[in-house]
Amino acid sequence: MRVVFMGTPQIAADCLSRLIADGFDLVGVYTKPDMPKNRGMKLAMSEVKEVALAAGLPVYQPATFRDDAAVEELRALRPDVIAVVAYGKILPQRVLDIPKLGCINIHTSILPALRGSAPAQWAILNGLDETGVTAMYLSAGMDEGDIIEIRKTPIEPLENSTALLARLAKIGAPLLSDTLHAIEAGTATRTPQDPSKATLAPMLSKELSPIDWTKSVRHIVDQVRGLDPWPVATADLNGTHFKIYGAQPAPGHTDKAPGTPVSLTKQGLTVACGNGELVLLTQLQAPGGKRMAAPDYFRGHSPTSMSRMSAPSITSRTAVRTLWKPYSPAAPGLTCSRS
Repeated sequence: MRVVFMGTPQIAADCLSRLIADGFDLVGVYTKPDMPKNRGMKLAMSEVKEVALAAGLPVYQPATFRDDAAVEELRALRPDVIAVVAYGKILPQRVLDIPKLGCINIHTSILPALRGSAPAQWAILNGLDETGVTAMYLSAGMDEGDIIEIRKTPIEPLENSTALLARLAKIGAPLLSDTLHAIEAGTATRTPQDPSKATLAPMLSKELSPIDWTKSVRHIVDQVRGLDPWPVATADLNGTHFKIYGAQPAPGHTDKAPGTPVSLTKQGLTVACGNGELVLLTQLQAPGGKRMAAPDYFRGHSPTSMSRMSAPSITSRTAVRTLWKPYSPAAPGLTCSRS
């Protein structure tokens, strides 16, 4: 069975590595064009391209499939199936129609929940206790195709999106391999999705970053976890703009106003939040500095003598409108209400 693989980031590279190890006939690997990265803005290849070149596989990087030449180049590979994992491009119907056995996708949620580009992050942002990986057939609609198989996993209480995605890759890679074997054997099943249960996981943006200290401790902790490593939760303290990388619930209650630093311990900085609850900030980054443990930073800065923490000026009006908003097809924001 001739397989074309399409993907770009690390999770896709992990899946490609598994297909290589399992001996699939990979006739071509598609990934996004090289992009400038880091401060030097030098062109860098994707993780998928690195794996493909190391394995001696042919790599294709079309800017778009609106180009007839790109479509014909793909058709010339005569794929029986196309396997897609976080490619970063929407495939037009004329591409979906090329492989006789269809196009399949590995999606990091329990579909039909969290359709879209950032399902793992939104699973955490929405405070879910469980997520998973879905193998599905691609269709014209975004993540709307028939389901082949779902494998579920719990989300750990303090697990951030980086760690969760790494675990989902370990689930997705064997799932993709098993799915391709099932398709080749003619045993793959198809279960239509229930559109009434669909929710969205839209692209992340910096508008989601500012922390609203009037929210519950669970809400704030989930925000910090879900937005690591990008765009990262943020807050201002006495005029200093911090990126917040680590947070967890702290015991006890306070009558101090939300956003007020309460205490500094060896574990981190405790800040008042909604309902008199306390959140412990454990990792942060000051402007021009590096990511570090909160106690190490505040060793030379006295947070309890400073003014209340606040969200940056971009804040609440836009961020809260976008975050934790009930899903409706007419106004795709996202899923469950949070307090």
